Amino acid sequence: MTVTIVGSQLGDEGKGGVVDLWGDNADIVARYQGGDNAGHTVVHDGEEYKLSLVPSGAVRGKIGVLGNGCVVNPETLFSEIDALAERGLSPDVRVAERAHVILPYHKVLDGIEETAKSDSDLDAGTTGRGIGPTYEDKAGRRGIRIGDLLDPEVLRERLEYVVPQKRALAEDVFGVEVGDEFDVDALFEQYKRFGERLAEGEMTVNAGEFLTNAIKDGKNVMFEGAQGTSIDIDHGIYPYVTSSNPTSGGAAVGTGVAPTIVGKGDVVGIVKSYLSRVGTGPLPTELDGDMKPLADQIREKGGEFGTVTGRPRRIGWLDMPMLRHAERASGFTGLAINHIDVLAGLGDLKVGHSYTLDGEEIFTVPPTTEQWARCEPTYKEFEGWDDVDWSAVAEDGWDAIPDNAQTYLEYISDELDTDIFAVGMGPDRDQTVILENPLE
Repeated sequence: MTVTIVGSQLGDEGKGGVVDLWGDNADIVARYQGGDNAGHTVVHDGEEYKLSLVPSGAVRGKIGVLGNGCVVNPETLFSEIDALAERGLSPDVRVAERAHVILPYHKVLDGIEETAKSDSDLDAGTTGRGIGPTYEDKAGRRGIRIGDLLDPEVLRERLEYVVPQKRALAEDVFGVEVGDEFDVDALFEQYKRFGERLAEGEMTVNAGEFLTNAIKDGKNVMFEGAQGTSIDIDHGIYPYVTSSNPTSGGAAVGTGVAPTIVGKGDVVGIVKSYLSRVGTGPLPTELDGDMKPLADQIREKGGEFGTVTGRPRRIGWLDMPMLRHAERASGFTGLAINHIDVLAGLGDLKVGHSYTLDGEEIFTVPPTTEQWARCEPTYKEFEGWDDVDWSAVAEDGWDAIPDNAQTYLEYISDELDTDIFAVGMGPDRDQTVILENPLE
């Protein structure tokens, strides 16, 4: 049995918490795209774990797999594994040999490119972790894969081919003085050691074969997406996007499991009850201008600061055209709606129900970012709800949710024609009303 967890907005929807919520019934949690730019926070027994690469299920003793669609920084990977071990956990993480490796020069080039874009409207607001440049090398057939780290001769050959190109790019094009990040010998020694640790820990797998065999053996596999639909490289607000596919189709491509297998399982869209994002680009329902104090209030109450970068996130009302687009792209069979507690006590609320574009009402995201920037939201208003003891509500179930909050939630469900599987009202898994567990 499988379930795929997809962010339905711009990332930061609370996917890690949902993975953790149903994690007891999963045997394996497999990430299918992204790298250590994809921060997620999990609370377990009152302890908070901030992870950027290790799959969320690791804190509950599940096997975590980084699929071939991921880009992996071995330094981050081992740092997180060691930090979890120091806290008494024994994370079991497997890495696809086909996954591509983030190297130090990728991070340098990432920073150079973002600096070059900083004075234009093309700044994508990257985390500077080298994600984009690594995916560029993957597409350009000059990347280094996890499997290459296991064979010193192959690793050396790959480095000798690509590093001079990267050094020339940094020095001759951007005029940057380079260091060990562009030194073949230094990189070879460092990454050969990473390969030795991967081999010693028997951490590498043929991900497609490993996961498919597990499913055939009756294991429950959860596919964990990073980021969100509206920053998908193909389906997002290009060029303000990530470099991979967070949508459900990425689960098959990014793990090697056939789409016919992924499609037999549930696809759960994770929805934040308002909108947030880091970085530039259009945001039609953004709370700015006179609404900035309300945005500040929501940001502080919801802890809307990047897990990886600490950057404050932009805040907006819930955007229904964005959610309709996400549902179409991924085929949601269920919804998990988070952070209804953050909206409590704010008075009347709004939702962007549709857009007006060039005088026409539309109900989904238009195909180009330039069109999306011209969209004016048409709002639907909802009566707010008071703050309550949300832990008690979670314990008592759906009927204990304030009536106005139920109306808000049912509107989302009706508009997407998708049942609600869970409602989150706090960071701990015990602060969630579970209506359906797709792995039971």
